[in-house]
Amino acid sequence: MVVSCAPQQSTEQIPNVKYDNEGYETGNGIVAEEQGVLKNAGNPETEALDVKGSYQYTADDGTSIHLTYVADENGFQPQGDHLPTPPPIPPAIQRALEWIAAHPEPEQKL
Repeated sequence: MVVSCAPQQSTEQIPNVKYDNEGYETGNGIVAEEQGVLKNAGNPETEALDVKGSYQYTADDGTSIHLTYVADENGFQPQGDHLPTPPPIPPAIQRALEWIAAHPEPEQKL
């Protein structure tokens, strides 16, 4: 006997409402947009992609998810009401920060 725990996949076709080089929209309410530019082209030391975008969809629980982001030389930086801001500090790091704050190093005399 074989048991599968995979969720059932819908065979319903979802139409594309809009599609172009900068984004798309589907018939079930998914919308995505993205634009990018190459900064400092030709300079290998500072050349970087600068991408800005967003997407939105309705979660399984009915919540509207809307996320905007920047992706550049500083990494991927998402923003959205559903994301914790700022991200929670892991407990071990929080304890270490509290210990450091409670045990400052004495100032060195010159």
